[in-house]
Amino acid sequence: MHIRKHERQAFYAGCQFVDMEDDGNEHGFPLLIMYPTYQEEQVEKMGPYTISAAQDAPLSNGSFPLVIISHGDGSTPLVYRTIAQFLARNGFIVGVPQHPFNNRENNTLSGTIDNLKNRPNHIRTIIDWFLKESSFSPSIKSNNISLIGHSMGGYTALAVAGGVPNSFPSESPDQKPYCLSVDHDKRVQSLILLAPATGWFREKGALEDVNIPILMITGEKDTITPSFHGEFVLNGVSDPEKVQHIVVENGGHFSFLSPFPDFMKSPSFLPSQDPEDFNRKEFHEDLQNTILNFLLHSF
Repeated sequence: MHIRKHERQAFYAGCQFVDMEDDGNEHGFPLLIMYPTYQEEQVEKMGPYTISAAQDAPLSNGSFPLVIISHGDGSTPLVYRTIAQFLARNGFIVGVPQHPFNNRENNTLSGTIDNLKNRPNHIRTIIDWFLKESSFSPSIKSNNISLIGHSMGGYTALAVAGGVPNSFPSESPDQKPYCLSVDHDKRVQSLILLAPATGWFREKGALEDVNIPILMITGEKDTITPSFHGEFVLNGVSDPEKVQHIVVENGGHFSFLSPFPDFMKSPSFLPSQDPEDFNRKEFHEDLQNTILNFLLHSF
């Protein structure tokens, strides 16, 4: 990837967890927030991971863009921790929700219409909270909101940005496909799609209302969302020139997750695995800068 590296970071990364209330559902969900602060970072333990962050530190003075990261099917916010930390250090407020019933702890809605409907609603709920109810509200640039979506998170981002999804027969009890109604949130001004799952936008015209800058990064050796998923985006949006598409040489589907600690790496734990000779740690240094460059120039 041709990138410009940002060696000097203006801030430390603050970190806090908030329990969100889901307006359309009685079940709330946790939200990881990382943000710019002047308070020095400390090494923190988060689940099985360690990360340098200033826990519950005050937000720096200033006005900052907002980025929401949507995780993949059965995943967790913490596997995007290094991207969130990097963006926070570079002046972004970042929210990473744990999608209810489609995460590592409880994945009972995976492969259902309810999940297709719920995920975009979670994003809208989070944006509402950040802009209207949170302590971050006065410091957010409301005209500078972006979504990052990996895998199923890519579906989520496209649905929020105006995509019209069609379910698969297997996702409904009556074994019939349905065209789903998802509210288009026009507050979102750009998308970053990492190995996006896009089969729900296979119908002609499904993505014609998605008309914002998109950075799409796919893996050459991704066997879970192979190249045709990217083609749905390139062939479906109203203006393909707004899509910057990068194919990562030798990259796999899980290469976009933050590097795992050595004790978690195992052939039986697929998210920790990459194609042979792929260096995830080096890739993420480039990936973070590529994402930052796009965010700084997409407005």
